[in-house]
Amino acid sequence: MRVCAKPIRARPRRSPADRPLCGGFSLVELVMVVVIIAILAAMAVPRFGDSLAHRRVEAAARRIVADLALAQRRAKATSASQTVTFNTGEHMYVIEGAQDLDHPSDVYKVSLLDDPYGAAIVTIDLGADTPRKIVFDGYGVPDSGGTIVVEASGNQKTVTVDPDTGRATVQ
Repeated sequence: MRVCAKPIRARPRRSPADRPLCGGFSLVELVMVVVIIAILAAMAVPRFGDSLAHRRVEAAARRIVADLALAQRRAKATSASQTVTFNTGEHMYVIEGAQDLDHPSDVYKVSLLDDPYGAAIVTIDLGADTPRKIVFDGYGVPDSGGTIVVEASGNQKTVTVDPDTGRATVQ
């Protein structure tokens, strides 16, 4: 875009120096700016992808912690045992006996492969007796403790369940 301003002069133009003053960008300047923006964008995209994977795995781990706390509260509230079963093949878990919040006729299950998580259950170590289950008794005490490791694009988080209190934390 060219913007020209005529100088204010009382006499008529006689030399090239008397031409109107024009400002603007040349094509070379415009191409250089576009190239610089492209280089900066190329540097930012990998960092954005890594940040997204970190957020996904963090959200998946926090969801597991929240759902284990939910199962423990349900066990205390109903004075009946509450079981959380993990399925590493499908990267999901089920709170048996609980209703899905969106579909009350379905069982409460969470697939970590689905959005917004996009994560996978890598390993589960919840003791030898119940390798893929945590059972909270009527007092909210778990039958075992252990760890659950989730991963998204190389980023891992470990959920640790205390065997005495049943409190789950993300590490």
